[in-house]
Amino acid sequence: MSKQAATGATGAGRKVYSAYDDPGTGEEISRRTFMANATMVVGGLIGLGLVIPIVGSLVPEGGGGKGSWAPLKPDEVKQLQDATATPVKLTFNLKSKDSYLPLQTSEEYVWGIKVNDPSKFVKERTPDLFPTGNAAKPNVDGYDVINMGFVIFSPICPHLGCRPNWVSDSNRFQCPCHGSQFGLDGEHLAGPAPRGLDPLPFKEQSGQAEIMWIRYQSGTPDRIVISYQS
Repeated sequence: MSKQAATGATGAGRKVYSAYDDPGTGEEISRRTFMANATMVVGGLIGLGLVIPIVGSLVPEGGGGKGSWAPLKPDEVKQLQDATATPVKLTFNLKSKDSYLPLQTSEEYVWGIKVNDPSKFVKERTPDLFPTGNAAKPNVDGYDVINMGFVIFSPICPHLGCRPNWVSDSNRFQCPCHGSQFGLDGEHLAGPAPRGLDPLPFKEQSGQAEIMWIRYQSGTPDRIVISYQS
């Protein structure tokens, strides 16, 4: 056998080592373990710093705060001023915004009632409209129900959120979904609704009539605010 063949035979059984096969000294192992753990910790902190604002941006803005005011259409306010014993549908632009969506504008409406005799109005109302305050100055969530001789009602039924319509023949609001009925003054007259119609804040600002949209929780006798107009 030649010398080359002998060498080749011997080389075939020889293991070739690389730097990865050498575990290193104990000090080197500890250093590598520390660096790996430190890298994971730093990476986790960076990831957490990114996740918090991202998640926060995906959460819609809550209904907290005092809300904002929306102007009513002047011609409809004039109809309200001239009204006698019928409600007037008042429209306005409702603005809303979630954290992850641009500002949205949609048309909404409320029911306006002209109150010729506030004392009579209060006297004939059942207590479900005025859970706080007193007969002389009833209020809900800190705002006067009767303002400038008018009351503004939300169009949303307190039962399950449908929208009652004013029916002149019966002289009352009637909900088309489950049959709840309400008087001109918002009093609950019939049906499964747990309370009367919900009043909304109303004011005059620099010659402009304005309302604040508030959404109350349905299905409960108590008026619990879910959200304000943003």
